[in-house]
Amino acid sequence: MRTTLTLDDDLAEALKAQARHRDQPFKQVVNDTLRRGLSPALAEEGPKYEVQPHDSGFRPGVDPLRLNQLNDSLEAADFTGPARQ
Repeated sequence: MRTTLTLDDDLAEALKAQARHRDQPFKQVVNDTLRRGLSPALAEEGPKYEVQPHDSGFRPGVDPLRLNQLNDSLEAADFTGPARQ
């Protein structure tokens, strides 16, 4: 089907750049882009990100939820100034 389409300048430039990069005709890049946008199931999926868990090696008695407690105490002491005797 032939139709006239008015594109914003930035979109037209991005599509032209993609056509040059892919070495494909502008028409094909526009059609592929519209297909992907209208049908998320056809969208290209990148590689899946997978987390590799490992033992953190905390020693018994170390609470990982309180690791910043010393840092917070030092920052608070620095903010209030030197301790007075």
